[in-house]
Amino acid sequence: MDIIPFNSEAVTLELAGGKGANLSRLTRAGFNVPRGFILSTSAYRSFVVENGLQALILAALEQPTAGDPDALEQLSDTIRATFSAGKLPLEIEQALRSMYTDLQGHPCAVRSSATAEDLPELSFAGQQDTYLNILGEEQLQRAVINCWSSLWTARAIGYRRRNGIRQDDAALAVVVQEMVASVVSGVLFTANPLTGQLDEAVIDATFGLGEALVSGQVEPDHFVIDAHNGATKSLRLGEKRLAIHARPGGGVETLEEEATTLRTLTDAELSQLAAAGQAIQQEFGSPQDIEWAMAGGRLYILQSRAITSLFPIPQISFDPLLVWFSFGTVQGLVGPITPLGQDTILNVAAHAAEMFGLKISPDKVSVFGQAGERIWIKISDVIRNPLGSRILNELLGFVEPSVGQILKSLSGEPQLGTGSGRLKFSTLRRIAGFALPILARFVLTLLSPVKARADFDERIDAALAAAQLDPADDRFGRLAAVLSFLRARIATAFRFLLPQFIPVYGPGLASLNLLRQLSGDANLALEVTRGLPRNVTTEMDLELWAAAQAIRADTGAEEIFRAADPIQLAQRYMDDSLPDTAQNAIAGFMLKYGMRGVGEIDFGQPRWRDQPAPVMHTLQSYLNADAQQSPGAMFARGEQAAQQAVEKIAANAHTGPAGWLKQKLVRAAALRVRVLLGARESPKFFIIRIMGIARQALLQVGQEFVEAGTLTKPDDLVFLNLSELDELAQNITTRDWKALVTARRVIFEREARRRQVPRVLVSDGRAFYDGIGAETDTGSLISGSPVSPGLVEGPVHIVLDPRGTQLSPGEILVCPGTDPAWTPLFMVAGGLITEVGGMMTHGSVVAREYGIPAVVGVHQATTRLKNGQKIRLNGTTGQIIILEE
Repeated sequence: MDIIPFNSEAVTLELAGGKGANLSRLTRAGFNVPRGFILSTSAYRSFVVENGLQALILAALEQPTAGDPDALEQLSDTIRATFSAGKLPLEIEQALRSMYTDLQGHPCAVRSSATAEDLPELSFAGQQDTYLNILGEEQLQRAVINCWSSLWTARAIGYRRRNGIRQDDAALAVVVQEMVASVVSGVLFTANPLTGQLDEAVIDATFGLGEALVSGQVEPDHFVIDAHNGATKSLRLGEKRLAIHARPGGGVETLEEEATTLRTLTDAELSQLAAAGQAIQQEFGSPQDIEWAMAGGRLYILQSRAITSLFPIPQISFDPLLVWFSFGTVQGLVGPITPLGQDTILNVAAHAAEMFGLKISPDKVSVFGQAGERIWIKISDVIRNPLGSRILNELLGFVEPSVGQILKSLSGEPQLGTGSGRLKFSTLRRIAGFALPILARFVLTLLSPVKARADFDERIDAALAAAQLDPADDRFGRLAAVLSFLRARIATAFRFLLPQFIPVYGPGLASLNLLRQLSGDANLALEVTRGLPRNVTTEMDLELWAAAQAIRADTGAEEIFRAADPIQLAQRYMDDSLPDTAQNAIAGFMLKYGMRGVGEIDFGQPRWRDQPAPVMHTLQSYLNADAQQSPGAMFARGEQAAQQAVEKIAANAHTGPAGWLKQKLVRAAALRVRVLLGARESPKFFIIRIMGIARQALLQVGQEFVEAGTLTKPDDLVFLNLSELDELAQNITTRDWKALVTARRVIFEREARRRQVPRVLVSDGRAFYDGIGAETDTGSLISGSPVSPGLVEGPVHIVLDPRGTQLSPGEILVCPGTDPAWTPLFMVAGGLITEVGGMMTHGSVVAREYGIPAVVGVHQATTRLKNGQKIRLNGTTGQIIILEE
C-alpha cells in the first residue's frame, strides 16, 4: 500500500512512521487535523528499487566515517544527489496526483515521518526535512523525493550510528497535509518537559507559521498552565522579532516584526489548548509534545508525539505526594534490571518483612515501585514521620548524600504532608521483637569480637552448604525446582542474614564512630579501615592476582595471554584448551568467584563464568603490573597505614585528661573495627553465591527449552517474571514465549542506553537528577562527597562498563557507580569518582581499603569530565579541580 489517507484503518507505524501514524489516529479520534495522506515506507522502498539506489546506499555506508563530520557530509551529498536524480515510479506518481487532486489545489505541508521509535532522552525530531507551502504537482513530487533523501542527511546518519540504530533497514514515510495559514502557532507539552510535572502544561507560541519556533529562530511567548483547569500559572512574553509566512507561488518567507509587547494567546485560547492537550494525552495514554496552529478562530492539531525526555514514575498522585529514591544508587547499579531480577528483589523484600511478624505478598510490597525497568524505594511515608525523617537523613548521609539534599528541597511542600512522629503500639512491639535479640548479641560481639566474627562466617558457610536444588525428571520439573529454590533460599536470604549481620557489623561501625570522637579527625579514623582482613572483595582480588602470577610463571601460558585478545582467551577457557597452568588457575578462581559480574544484584545479569572475557582482560592487565601494584602489596600498605593511624590516635588520646583510659578505648575500638568491618561485603557475597546456584541451573534448563523450540536463548528465561515462569513450568499455556522475550529485550536494551537516571522521583512526575555540587560548582571546580581521604593528580579515564576496560597506572577512574565486578580496576587507579554513592557504598569502602582517594555523588561526572583531562582529586575535602583540558 503506497499511499494511505489519514482516516484509513490500514495505517501502521511500520507503513506511516511515527508522525503519519499519530496524525491518522488523531483524525480517526475526531480531532481537528488538516486533511492529508501518507506516502508509506513501501513507496519509499519502491522508489529506491526503481532507481537502483540500494546498492549505492549500502556501499556508501561501508565507508569508515564515524566521528568525521566532513566524511559524513560527503557521504550524505553522494546519496542525496542520486536521490534527486531519481524518478517516481509511474504507479506512485499517478496515485500521488489523484490524492493531491482531492485536496483541491490547496497549499500543502510535506513532512518526513520516521519509523524508528524515539529513545529515552533522545528524539528523532528535526533529523529529516519538512517543506511548507508546496503548490502544484511538480513542487509536490520534488518535495516528496527530497524528504526521502533527507533520511540520509549527515546528521541523520550520524545520529543512527551514535545510538546503535540499524542503517540497512532504514525507511521513511512522507506526510502530505493541507497547509494551515496560521495566525498563531506553536507547541504544547501536556507535561512540563523541564521538571516532568504532570499537572502543568507548557505552551510556546509565536505569530505566523510554527517553523520559526521549532527551528529556533524566534523567542516565543512562554506559558505555564494548570493542566487540570486551564488556569495560567505563569507567562513570559518573547521578543517575537521574526515571523514566517507563506509566500505567493510557494515556499515561505521570513519577515521582521515588532511584536514584543503583543500577546499571542488569550486566557480562553490557553484553556482551549490545555483541554485539547489533555484529550490528546488521554488518547495516547502518555504525555504528548503537540504542534498546533490557530487560524480563522479554530484550533488545528498538526502533530503529536510522546515526550521522550520524561522518566516514567511508579504511580501518579498529586495529593498526597509520593517520593521514591533509586534502589540502584545504593547498589552502584544505574542500568535496568531484568524482569526476573526485579521479581527476585521484591520477593526478598516481602520475606524480609517476616522479621517483623508481617506476611506480605511480593506484589503487595508497597515500599518498592517499578519504573524505567528499575526499582525505586518509596520513602514519602518515612519523610512524613518526624522521627523517621531524622533517621532517614542520618542514613542517607552514609549511603547517598545527594538524595538527602534533594529531600530537603521537597520537605516543605504541603502536599507531602506530615505525621505525628508517634509509633503505634503494634509497630513498637514488632520492632522490639526484632531488635531486642539483636541488641543482646550486639553486646556479646563488643565483648568477644573475634569469636563473633568467626561464628558469623561459619553460619554463612553452613547455610551455603545446605543450599541444594531438588531433583526432577524433565525440563518442566527442573524449572519448577529452580523457582522453588529461588523462593525458598534466595527470597529468604535477607531474613536469614540481617539478624546475623547487624550484631557483627553494627559494633564495628559504633567502634569507628568512637574512634572519630576520640581522634577529633574523621579522616584519620577512616585510615584505620584500610586493609581490613577477611573482606571477601579484597580476597577476590588477591586470588585473581595469584592466578595472574601462576600464568606469568609459565612462559607458554604468558605468551598466549600477551598475544591473544580477551574474547579469544575466554573461548579457549570455555573450550578447556588453555595451557594447564592457566586453565587450572582460572578454574580455581571461577569455582569461588565465577558467579560474580557487573550488576550482579540483578539475577538476570551475565556472570563471569557465563562471559569470562572481563576476567581475561583483567589478568592481562595484571601481567603488565609490577609487584608494588599487586593487591597483596596494596593490602600490606593499607595494614601498615591503619596501624600507624591507630598509634597516632592513641598517642593523641594519651596526652589529654584520663589519657590512659582513652588510649585503652582507642585500641579496643580499633581492634573491633579491624575484626568486624571486613564483614561488610559478606552478606551480598552470600546472596550472589546462592543466586549463582539458581542461575546456573536456570541456564541449563533454559538450554533444554531452546532445544525444544520454546525459546531462542537459554537466558531468555530471565526476561520472564516469576508468574510467567510458573506458567511455563506447568506447561499450561500456548503463549508465544519467543515474541514476549523479544519485546522485553527491546525495552531492556532501550533503557540501558539512558546516560542519566534520576536519583529521586515524585508522584507528580518530577524527576531529580542533581548530585552534589549541581548548584554550586563553577568553572574548573567540581565537588562531591569525600569518602576516602588523600590527594592525587592524574588523567581522567571515563568508564561506563568495566568489561573490556583497562586502566593505565595512575589514571583516575570516573564512572556512574561501582559494584564488586569493578574492583579489579581499583588496583591501578590513582583515584575514584562516581556519580552515585555515599560513605558506606561499595566503591567507597574498597577505595578506603586500597588507600585510593575517592569522591562520590558527583553531579554528571561522566559527562562533565573528559577522557585525558588532568585533574586534582581531593578525597579529604570532596573537591575536584580541572588542571588541564
